[in-house]
Amino acid sequence: MSFTPYKLINFNANYGAEVRQKLDLILEEIKANSLSVDILITDLNLTMDESRWLNNEVNQLKNAGREISLTLLDHHGSGEASAKKYDWYFLDVERCATKITYDYAKEHFEFNEPKWLESMVNVVNAVDLWKMQEESNFEYGKVCMRLINETRELNRVMFHDYDNNYKLSLLLEAAKYVNEENAPIMLDEKIHKLKKDFFKTEEDNTLDNLATKYIVKLLGKLRATHTIYYKGYKGFLSYGVGNTSIVGNGFLLTYPEYDFIVDVSYRGTMSLRANNKVSVSQISKEWTGGGGHPNAAGGRIIGFKEQYRYDKVKDQIQRIIDEKESRAGELVYKTE
Repeated sequence: MSFTPYKLINFNANYGAEVRQKLDLILEEIKANSLSVDILITDLNLTMDESRWLNNEVNQLKNAGREISLTLLDHHGSGEASAKKYDWYFLDVERCATKITYDYAKEHFEFNEPKWLESMVNVVNAVDLWKMQEESNFEYGKVCMRLINETRELNRVMFHDYDNNYKLSLLLEAAKYVNEENAPIMLDEKIHKLKKDFFKTEEDNTLDNLATKYIVKLLGKLRATHTIYYKGYKGFLSYGVGNTSIVGNGFLLTYPEYDFIVDVSYRGTMSLRANNKVSVSQISKEWTGGGGHPNAAGGRIIGFKEQYRYDKVKDQIQRIIDEKESRAGELVYKTE
């Protein structure tokens, strides 16, 4: 799909605290880059407090001379109060957000619409609004929904753009079969292969191994911003990646200049791995009172606040490191 001459920057958010954090991130980017932009929000019903705050932020930017517009396209009935108060908040409970956005884009933007797009929009509309009477669209929509719900290989905080690309690539593949006979069954049987094909570079392997190799490569690209140091030891900090035994060990083998890797979960649990260069059991004990083995340990960060931005997570870990390093005394970490 071509949107030239428009430059698109995408952000995704679910509900709750993530909405405000992502809106904060959007505004920070606008302010930092002196951008003149159109903010288009879809499929999010903002609370009255969120709507009031966002309206004030955008007005401040306008008063500062920025060329900026705000549009929100929503289909949730719970957004009615905000829609009545703000003219930028458009509410239509008869169409899903995908269809509202599709119709809006056709009216306001120029793009080369592929032949399959309208069919896929109707599929999403049928399954999102649970229109079981539209049987073919509804059944295909169910399979597409599972296709996306099961794309858990890439962490969407650490690898935002790559995760978006992964999901969109799978939907583009799904679009090839939308008008085929027995399309739901056809797509259902292809899901595993489609996922493998995305991660495959050269040799075939299991999905787990292909995804691990892909993730380790992505982690390597983040070394400049995701490296931490503790008492002279070099570590890598990831967030919500999971599968630390496989991914962590793969990272340490690929990048031997690192002494350890630590992955923090959304709930504040830590998984640490090393490769005979430092005792992560000792590090975990000092950081959180946790423990384990010299090369594999874990713990829980008391008072950890779930974040949807990596920089906020790193700030919390850096405070722990600064606090522990400021205390007197040294311990021997190297494993024998």
